[in-house]
Amino acid sequence: MAREWVIKDYTGYQGLTLQDCEIQNAGPGEVRLRIEAFALNWGDMDLMLDRYSFSFEKFPARIGMEAAGIVDQIGEGVSNIELGKRYCTLPYFYYNKGASADYVTIDARYITPAPEGLSAAESSSVWMQFMTAYYPIVELCKASPEKNILVTAGTSTAGNAALNIGKLYGANMITTTRFEKNTDYLIDSGASHVVIPEKNDLASTIKEVTNGRGIDAAFDPVGQGMISKYSPALARDATIYFYGTLDGVFPQLPIVDMFQANATFHPYSLFNYVENAEMKNRGTDFVYKSLKEGKLKTNIDRTYPMEEYRNAWEYLKEPRDRHGKVVIETGL
Repeated sequence: MAREWVIKDYTGYQGLTLQDCEIQNAGPGEVRLRIEAFALNWGDMDLMLDRYSFSFEKFPARIGMEAAGIVDQIGEGVSNIELGKRYCTLPYFYYNKGASADYVTIDARYITPAPEGLSAAESSSVWMQFMTAYYPIVELCKASPEKNILVTAGTSTAGNAALNIGKLYGANMITTTRFEKNTDYLIDSGASHVVIPEKNDLASTIKEVTNGRGIDAAFDPVGQGMISKYSPALARDATIYFYGTLDGVFPQLPIVDMFQANATFHPYSLFNYVENAEMKNRGTDFVYKSLKEGKLKTNIDRTYPMEEYRNAWEYLKEPRDRHGKVVIETGL
């Protein structure tokens, strides 16, 4: 028997249950991974409360969209996958086939070889954060030295990845944090300016550090409590890439500010880009190349054993002094 963590209703991580399960065979077009490690993501938290970009088809349901493991079975019609080699899952609309288990069967289109030189835990930690940031920052916003980009929640893994990537392209990266102690970490990560909205007026500060122009894009997972703070500083034709609800509330848009700036509100999900084969390949190529050249690096805060999955969520939801991914190791 194998093990799986499941929820049986939308009550959050407190309702997670570890139970025995049968090992499923890979169907046509699928592969089976013996999971070595899987990472926690804020999207999983939203999904467990039914406020994510998809809902479960039925219960019980597994959580988890980011894992690394060994291919131990290949389904009919699958080619170019090596049995016994380590692969990673790519984030996609997985519905009930989450990775919080010892084994997972997955559509072969949504796995990719583990980056060379990385451990299983490290391999499980890179795809969600770097690919989530890659598409808005590089493909859509076209980061460059002429662009001013705001990243709210800069210490989150995706926010921090956006700072890393924006810096690679020379953009003026502005970020927010609740705590002054995070300033050095954010500057080291690529921020040109760090703002604590509770202490400084965000829109006024943005105007000051952009010579009055404002921001060309916002990469924002916060929700209701943040957009109106920076909307007076939207540059002409700015875009708000909204990808989460850390506030727990979908935002009421500041329509007047958006009218005046001719701004666009873009609800953004990485899954839509992973499901496009051409865009998926561009994203994975960028991550492989950047890791190999040392331009992007893994950052794991803490690992937990399989049995302590709920404890890992307790740790993730509290304010932390350290930063990086939280990962579960199955021990397989």
